[in-house]
Amino acid sequence: QVQLVESGGGLVQPGGSLRLSCTTSRNIFSISVMGWYRQAPGKQRELVASIAGGGRTNYADSVKGRFTISRDNAKNTVYLQMNSLEPEDTAVYYCNADPKMTIPTMRAYWGQGTQVIVSS
Repeated sequence: QVQLVESGGGLVQPGGSLRLSCTTSRNIFSISVMGWYRQAPGKQRELVASIAGGGRTNYADSVKGRFTISRDNAKNTVYLQMNSLEPEDTAVYYCNADPKMTIPTMRAYWGQGTQVIVSS
């Protein structure tokens, strides 16, 4: 059973920073594009950022220049450094491992979600 274990959410004031972490098994991590998605109340889940095994990154326009995604291949961990947080960033953040670029028949996997609240 594949598990993605997330940590790092919490309550932060506007302008503050948080770092999210997500760890999974080496078998899945090494073949996956790793990503962070978020879902705010009443809204659809949306991609925040993703990073391929070679380090190529992709960001939602709303977080460019504020968020940074990175991966530590030795630790099977992906990070999301979130700076200059805004109330609009409040959401449940989900880690995603997508191996389909490597093995098209495999499914993507999701973490359980971690809550981020940006409020004064």
